[in-house]
Amino acid sequence: MRLLEAKTQVLKALAHPTRLWVTEKLAHGECCVNDLVEVIGADFSTVSKHLSVLKEAGIVADDKRGKQVYYSLKVPCVLGFMNCVEEVIKNRIQEQAGLL
Repeated sequence: MRLLEAKTQVLKALAHPTRLWVTEKLAHGECCVNDLVEVIGADFSTVSKHLSVLKEAGIVADDKRGKQVYYSLKVPCVLGFMNCVEEVIKNRIQEQAGLL
C-alpha cells in the first residue's frame, strides 16, 4: 500500500500543467528559478511552490549557487512515462475518429 501511495504522490505532482511543463523544460537542462519565472509568466512564489511539489515527489533536484537555485530532473525516465501518456491520447483520438 505504501508503494501505491508513493506512486500516487508522483502522479499528483505531474498532474498540473505548469509542473508538467517545468518537467519537460528541465529535460533540456537545468534552469534557475528566475528563468522559469520569466518563461512561465507567474510570480516567483508560485513557481517556487510548483518546484517544491516536484522536489518533494522526487522528480527534481535543486542546487543552490550563491543567490540562485538551479533545478534539474532527478529522474529523466519520468519523461518516458509521458511518452506513454501521449500514445494513450493518440490512440483515443484515433478511436474517436473511427466512430465518426
